[in-house]
Amino acid sequence: MRILLISRNHAEGAWLQKALQESAHSLQRAEDLRDGLFVAGEEPFDAVIVMALDGALLPGLYGILPGLSKVTAGPTIIAVLGIEASASERSKVLRAGADACFRYPFSFIEMHERMHALLRTTAACGGGVQGGVPAQAANGAQSVQNAPQLDAGTREFVEGARRAELTRREYLLVECLLRQTNVPVPRDQMIRYAWPEKDDLDASTVNLVVSRLRRKLACQGMEVRIETISRYGYQLTWPTFD
Repeated sequence: MRILLISRNHAEGAWLQKALQESAHSLQRAEDLRDGLFVAGEEPFDAVIVMALDGALLPGLYGILPGLSKVTAGPTIIAVLGIEASASERSKVLRAGADACFRYPFSFIEMHERMHALLRTTAACGGGVQGGVPAQAANGAQSVQNAPQLDAGTREFVEGARRAELTRREYLLVECLLRQTNVPVPRDQMIRYAWPEKDDLDASTVNLVVSRLRRKLACQGMEVRIETISRYGYQLTWPTFD
């Protein structure tokens, strides 16, 4: 899942960032509300989490949420307020455009499950993409039986009855490719998705992970293939979509 975390540089933000990364999410972080609004409009995200633990940030949060809802056009927006936030302030955040609101400290497990539940609702209504749902053809066709997918709970690639256990990095790479099945994905896009914390990464690192992935999928007898697109990137293909 591709997530944008908007949070100042504090211990609580660092804790949430680490928890999301360890849950195999591709994370982009912005430290300012306005910077976060700009980043949210630059690329598609599945969810946007805004931490405003300081009550002084609430007016800015109220003002930015309508614009955030507009530029993202689909992703779940979750707000995290400080321990002193009142029920009326939390309600105002929801009215301004947030899909869920938590007060710090909160349960990460509860937030994580709430985020998945909201994304399932979005997907059922025809919007958004999330890791763990069946892959779809590039032309928008509906998912079909035994379509390849990711199991977020076990961090496995699933094709019918076959399963392949993936590392966190492998999982993110496959998730990136699954979003555009049978469509070439540029290498730099894959790097931003699977290595969001790296400003500069050698292309050989991507090649190495892809080679390892190919061996794992082949060992399980899976039909899905990761094809190299010369001087561009990679493409995930699955015969059922042909």
